[in-house]
Amino acid sequence: MSFLITNCRIFDGESPELIEGMSVLIEGNKISRIEPDLPAPDGTTTLDARGKTLIPGLIDVHWHSMFCFWPVSKVMSSDFGLLSIHAAKAAGQTLMRGFTTVRDVGGNCFPIAKATDAGVIDGPRVYPSGAYLTQTSGHGDFRGPLDVPANDDTPLDYIQRTGHTLVADGVPEVIKRTREVLRMGATQIKTMAGGGVTSLYDYLDVSEYTFEELKAIVDVAKTWNTYVAAHIFTDDAIQVAIRAGIKSIEHGNLIEKKETLQMMRDSDAWLSAQPILNDEDALKFEDPFSTQKFLTVTDGTDRTYTLAKEVGVNIAFGTDCLFDPDSMVRQGKMLAKLTRWFSPYEALKMATHDNAQLVKLCGPRDPYPGELGVVKVGALADLILVEGNPLENLDLVSDAATNFAMIMKDGKVYKNTLS
Repeated sequence: MSFLITNCRIFDGESPELIEGMSVLIEGNKISRIEPDLPAPDGTTTLDARGKTLIPGLIDVHWHSMFCFWPVSKVMSSDFGLLSIHAAKAAGQTLMRGFTTVRDVGGNCFPIAKATDAGVIDGPRVYPSGAYLTQTSGHGDFRGPLDVPANDDTPLDYIQRTGHTLVADGVPEVIKRTREVLRMGATQIKTMAGGGVTSLYDYLDVSEYTFEELKAIVDVAKTWNTYVAAHIFTDDAIQVAIRAGIKSIEHGNLIEKKETLQMMRDSDAWLSAQPILNDEDALKFEDPFSTQKFLTVTDGTDRTYTLAKEVGVNIAFGTDCLFDPDSMVRQGKMLAKLTRWFSPYEALKMATHDNAQLVKLCGPRDPYPGELGVVKVGALADLILVEGNPLENLDLVSDAATNFAMIMKDGKVYKNTLS
C-alpha cells in the first residue's frame, strides 16, 4: 500500500531542527518522497498529521523478548511453548509503545522474529542474538546449585536445550557454540564477560572468560562478517574485551577510568548503556543477593554516562527490561530518563539514528536491508506521529497510548487515531 502523510513537521533522526510543513509519501515499505504539498497519487491513503511531529520508529538495542514479562523463577520453570506464546503477546505490546526495532541480546527469540517477519504476529523488527555464551559459574549459568561438578556426558539442562543460554568453557568449546548460535540465525553474538545482577554464582567484580576465549568468539563472529556484544560492568573486564575485539559493551555501569572509555572510543566500540537507577522504577528481584548487586550497579550509572559523554565514546540506548512484569511497560519512560544526562535531541537521536548504526554492524547478516532510524527518502518506513514536540518534551515518549497518534512499521500502519 501507499500512504501520504501531510501537514507534518519532521525530526529526521539526525538534525536538531524540525523540518516544518512537509508531506511524506510512503510506497511499499520505503519513504519515496519528502516535499511540501505533495499531491496524493491514485490509490494512496492520505493521513493529515495536522502539525504533529513525525519521528523515526524507536530502537531498543538491549531487549529480551523472551524474558521481559515474567519473574525469573517463572521464566526458568516454564516450558518453551508457553513462554513463546506470552512472548508473542509481549512483542505486540512492544510495537505499540513505538519500538519498531529491537536488538535482542539473549534468549531463543528466533520463533518470535520469524513469526513477526512472516506477519503471523505483530511486533518490532528483531535482530536476534539467540543463546548467549557463558562460562561455568558465569552470568548466564542458570543451572541448579547442585548441578556441578558436571560429568562430560551430562545432558544439557532445559534452558540450554531450548537455546536460551549455552555454557561453554575453553577455546574449542566456545568456537563450537559460537558457530552453533550463528547456525541458528543470530545476527550478532552475545557473550557474558563479567559478573551480573540476576545470577546467583558470580559477583560484579568477576571477569568472565579469558582473553583467549573472548578472542576465539570474536574470531568466529568475524568469519561470519558480524560482531560480538558482551555483558560487562567493570574496567578490567572491559579492557580485556576491547583488546579481544568486542564491539558492543553492554552496561558498563561500574566504569571508573577514562582510560577504559578511551580504549572503546579508539577501537570504535559502542557503550550500550541503560539509564537504570534506584528510583521508583527500580527492578525488583526475588533474592537479596541480586537486589544488593542491583543497588551497586545503579550507584555507578551517573558516573558512566557522564564520563562516556565527556570522552566521546559511541553511546547507544537500551532498556534491559527483564524478569520484572512491571518494567516492560516503562520502556518509553526509560528513554525519557536520558534527559538526566542528554538534551531531548541527543536522547532521541540516540534511540533512532545512532542505535541504527549499532544494529547494522551485523553487515551481511542483516535481515532488514535498508536504512533505519531516519526519516529520509529511501529509508525503511518505520515512523511515528507524536502529539507535540519531543525535542522540547521527551516525556511524550513515556505514554505512547496517549501521545503516539500513528505507528507504522515497514510501511504498514499498526495504530492510527487520525480521523
